[in-house]
Amino acid sequence: QTHKIIMPAEAKPPSNMKLMLLVAAWYAGNTLYNIYNKKATNTIHAHWFVATSQNALGVVWSLFLWTSGIRKTPNLTGADIIACIPIGLCAAAAHGGSVLAMGAGAVSFAQIVKACEPVFAAVIGLLVPPMDVKPPLAYAMLLVIVGGVGLACVKEGKGIDINTTALMFASIANVAAAFKGKLGKAVTDKLKKDKSKNMDSANVYAVMNILSFLWTVPMVLIEELPTLGQEWEGAVNKHGLYEVVFNIAMSGFFFYIYNEFAFAFTAQVGAVTSSVLNTAKRVIIIVVSAIIFQEGMGRNKMLGSAIAITGTFLYSMASKKKPAVDAAKKAA
Repeated sequence: QTHKIIMPAEAKPPSNMKLMLLVAAWYAGNTLYNIYNKKATNTIHAHWFVATSQNALGVVWSLFLWTSGIRKTPNLTGADIIACIPIGLCAAAAHGGSVLAMGAGAVSFAQIVKACEPVFAAVIGLLVPPMDVKPPLAYAMLLVIVGGVGLACVKEGKGIDINTTALMFASIANVAAAFKGKLGKAVTDKLKKDKSKNMDSANVYAVMNILSFLWTVPMVLIEELPTLGQEWEGAVNKHGLYEVVFNIAMSGFFFYIYNEFAFAFTAQVGAVTSSVLNTAKRVIIIVVSAIIFQEGMGRNKMLGSAIAITGTFLYSMASKKKPAVDAAKKAA
């Protein structure tokens, strides 16, 4: 008697058209988010409130999808939620830092500083166990990134010109994003593998957004509550209720949309490809924001931006190759 051996079907790779649509939606959403976020922070000087409102819109959208049955509701235990709480804190700090950085200075400057994110990630990868050692070439590219950002901060004939507030908040966002990546990967990978949890890439982002919202609310209460009513009234009197609400709502909508598409794309192609395209995305945002908000783009700023973004691209490619130490361990 013969027995047929049934081989498991291999997962069908995503079509090029699907990937192109995901990238297009991600880029468009991210660009529009940056535009409306800047408009929102220009209209009301309560930037933690803006960041929290953006998270809140995503929370409402996620709850609608779950309660309507359009998307499966996550099936998480108390232990799962506790494991996700630190990641939510990092997400809140990364988002809040970015909003405050772009509120304090030019969008282009914030994006240039955020191009330094791999530098922070590399350092945290070495300091926080398990140690993540990159190839020597990847570390060399970090010097290129730092050099590019440094050049972008030098104005012709004026020397170093840095918006220290924007630099501080963008750096906080970079540190938080690096910790989120370091702490979150093992937790989210485990949740995704357990199909009973209903934690695909969309639900992973939705849960992190809810936790991020819960972490940003206290920041509004601590930093802005005493003056929030006055700021709101002043913004409405100056710009009109419609403009204030519209800019905050649109920034929240596009914030959620672009992140969901980015998560979906990363799940399809992997972190390295996603990182490379994330680098290219910054070029579009810098150019578009410079045009819309008439942000000055001197020679050093353009050249420094190009160097930093190129360095980030090369870092992503170099990081793809495992160090010889890892290869030797596998061969042993």
